[in-house]
Amino acid sequence: MSERVIDLGELRHERDPEELPRPPRSVGRPLRVALVFLVVLATVVSAAPLPRREMVALPAALGAEARIADDLYLVVEPTGLNGSQRRLDAYRLPGGELLWQVPLPVQGRYWGMSMQDGMLLIAGYEATAGDPPGTVTIALDPATGKFRWQQPGSPLPVSGGGLLLETGDEEQGRTLRVVDSCCGRVRWQAQTPGGQFTFRATESGIDRLVQSTADGRVEVRDASTGAVRAEADLWNPTDRRETGAPTDGPEFGVQVIGDLLLTLAGRPATVTAYDLDGLRRRWRTELGEAFYASECGPVLCFQGRSEELQAIDPATGRRLWTGRGWIAWSSRDGLVATRANSGGAMQLDVLDPVTGAVRGELGRWEMVPPSGLDGPVIGIRPQPGGGLLVAELNLTTGTARPLDVLREATGECQSIGYQLACRKPTGGYGLWQLRP
Repeated sequence: MSERVIDLGELRHERDPEELPRPPRSVGRPLRVALVFLVVLATVVSAAPLPRREMVALPAALGAEARIADDLYLVVEPTGLNGSQRRLDAYRLPGGELLWQVPLPVQGRYWGMSMQDGMLLIAGYEATAGDPPGTVTIALDPATGKFRWQQPGSPLPVSGGGLLLETGDEEQGRTLRVVDSCCGRVRWQAQTPGGQFTFRATESGIDRLVQSTADGRVEVRDASTGAVRAEADLWNPTDRRETGAPTDGPEFGVQVIGDLLLTLAGRPATVTAYDLDGLRRRWRTELGEAFYASECGPVLCFQGRSEELQAIDPATGRRLWTGRGWIAWSSRDGLVATRANSGGAMQLDVLDPVTGAVRGELGRWEMVPPSGLDGPVIGIRPQPGGGLLVAELNLTTGTARPLDVLREATGECQSIGYQLACRKPTGGYGLWQLRP
């Protein structure tokens, strides 16, 4: 297949028109649903107002952090004379009944709340006098709020159970620990005075960890047990000469995507792919400009600093197509690209990952973070006169299906399936049922 070059022209940050996305050209990119959306919306506006959805009011004081974790609505409220203390309030959804309130044992700012292996995990930055803030994870019983354990670091789930916690920085070195979710007991840990850690994340959690050290050694570990699966020196003199890389130390990053370990080095940028579990070299290719890789479904995407996107065949390293002016990421249903970002709402396109062809032009939307992997993809954007237009985004066909106009919502939304919690202009949050 010959390489395709797709040029979007200059990035523009113009005011987004309020109308729905225009239908694309008909060849290869059907967006008939967008036309239906336009007709339905025009009919509703001219004939009668949209039916008012029932809303459950959820409290959140000014300065509070609110998150949804499974069927819990969680609010970290500042307390005390100067607001340095924090209290966690838990409400049961969808009714919004208060379950419990507990003071958090560590002063700081909390930003992560999630369920893992039957534990409620609260992550944040610990406030320490005179020192840079460090991350901390606190585990609570979700039914009662009872304290279970506390460990430094922010949590990532491990495949098969357990949590990965990382502390430190590039200057002081990093420490990785895998702990049991039930009790915080350390299962194994690894330290490095320099270099970096990276990992492979699957739907069930992290299953591989890669440690690259300052002397060029690379180790691949089983995330659950810490056992070394493979090790090698990928920065040997021959490789340095072939990539045009400096010879006085590691100069490039290591990434893991699928069953490949990728290194990126030199100018022009050269990417080398290895088997993750054996570190046998598969291929090497020159990309010109690239500074990080990402998974784009069946292809590898390499992003350059000039917003040039290159798609590579992961089996051979052959370049398939190039898109100028795109930043892309993979979803569970397709490849999504954005051409501009303005106020949180992005101009979204759905691409064919193998050819780079545009399957659909969704228009300008802010994608709502879902509370799980199986729910719909919800998009929101401001409506004239206030409120939010809400639609379900199909990232396979590139179509948007209208769900509602929420006049009492302002943003900061999170979804639980077809339930949407958003900040209200009068304070707190509202929970709306988008579809009966």
